[in-house]
Amino acid sequence: MKDGLMKHGPIRRTLRALALAAACLLGAAALAGEGLAQTRVKDLVTFDGVRRNQLIGYGLVVGLNGSGDRLINTPFTEQSLKGMLERLGINTRDEVLRTRNAAAVMVTASLPPFARQGTTIDITVSALGDATSLLGGTLLVTPLLGADGQAYAVAQGSLSVSGFSAGGVAANVTKGVPTSARIANGAIVERELKFALDETTAVRMALRNPDFTTANRIADAVAVRLGSSAVHVLDATTVDVRIPPRYTGAVARLIGDIEQLTVRPDGIARVVVDERSGTVVIGDDVRISRVAITQGNLTVRVVETPQVSQPQPFSDGQTVVVPRTDVQVQEGNGRQFVTIGGNVSLQQLVNGLNALGVGPRDMVAILQAIKAAGALHADLEII
Repeated sequence: MKDGLMKHGPIRRTLRALALAAACLLGAAALAGEGLAQTRVKDLVTFDGVRRNQLIGYGLVVGLNGSGDRLINTPFTEQSLKGMLERLGINTRDEVLRTRNAAAVMVTASLPPFARQGTTIDITVSALGDATSLLGGTLLVTPLLGADGQAYAVAQGSLSVSGFSAGGVAANVTKGVPTSARIANGAIVERELKFALDETTAVRMALRNPDFTTANRIADAVAVRLGSSAVHVLDATTVDVRIPPRYTGAVARLIGDIEQLTVRPDGIARVVVDERSGTVVIGDDVRISRVAITQGNLTVRVVETPQVSQPQPFSDGQTVVVPRTDVQVQEGNGRQFVTIGGNVSLQQLVNGLNALGVGPRDMVAILQAIKAAGALHADLEII
């Protein structure tokens, strides 16, 4: 009897451990599924005044290996070079510059909210003239201006180019975009944007995707934490929150608390179609009424095979090229009707369209036809 207990004890312990592990996995799966439906407010809205600002500047890139601007074609590059050299004490007023190691560029950057003096930001450098590559170049000191004409940052540094261009007289190979580059932390903020966050009496949130249902759900979540009198929905985009007394002078803490609230976002059913690339994106809420679809696949192939007609020797004839065109028309076999049931889900819709064996571009035409028939209960957006 004792031997039997000793024999079955490890088995029971193993079974209990497996049962506990299974319960933990089921619980984690349930929490994961529950969390997928909830989204943080910070991912759904932006706060009034808390946004990025665009900066732009004009500068010069030097150190290019003969791939810079042709000064004869880009007079602004030559003027910029002469102006820079004169500021450095070099007189080039009556000289003709012939360098191809410099290029005029536009520098763009995004100034984040609450950027402090001395912080660094990334910049993008793009060729303005006929330079073929910015590889190996260095951007000289370039002030970056805001929409008000004030300089908010100063950029300088070595360029990081992802593409390249190489070739000779008869051939050229280009990979990526060698006329555009980036400089990580390439600009230093010199001027701060004035915004007194603690002096505001209300916080206004703007939904990234306007929707009345989502706006009301956000307001309900905020009301549970702050009280119903502190929040007001103005429209499908805007939710106003009055700052409670306990958050006076601590607006940043209030915004942080609101950002961590979770809601289940809603939105209209939408199908987005890119006809140029044949990309189709179908939302999960898209529904289709019962409809029958048939799709024909017609292929027209035109082949040009010019032939040379050679005259007989000593016949005073001329060699001519005779065009020859071969046109082939092929219609796909197996044309059939496929019926898609009413109020189908996204997976059922995709399965029904795949049953026709259609490609992405044919699917675009089918979705447009379903929308025209009034069976597609969603916005069809063509970009």
